[in-house]
Amino acid sequence: MSKKVVERVQTGVRIEKRLLKVLKAMAEYLDITVGDLLEGIVLHALEGKAPPFKAEHLKSIEDLKRIYGLDLTASDSHKLIEQSSDE
Repeated sequence: MSKKVVERVQTGVRIEKRLLKVLKAMAEYLDITVGDLLEGIVLHALEGKAPPFKAEHLKSIEDLKRIYGLDLTASDSHKLIEQSSDE
C-alpha cells in the first residue's frame, strides 16, 4: 500500500452533538483520529462505496448510538434544525 502525501487544514465544522460523541468513540475504538475516520467515510461516500466498516464495527456503532442516544438516520440528513439557545 503506497502512502499519499496530503495537506490538511483545520476547520470549524459544526456537527450534531450525539453524532460527534459516536464518531469520537468509534475513532478511539479504531485507534485513529476523528479526522482520519471522517476522511475515510467521506472518500467512500464520494465513490458511492459502502462505509468502510466491518460487521464487528457496525455492531459497535449500533451500541455507541444506543449509549449516546443517537436516533438520527441517513433519512434525517438535510432535515435537521438547530435548537435555539433560548429554548
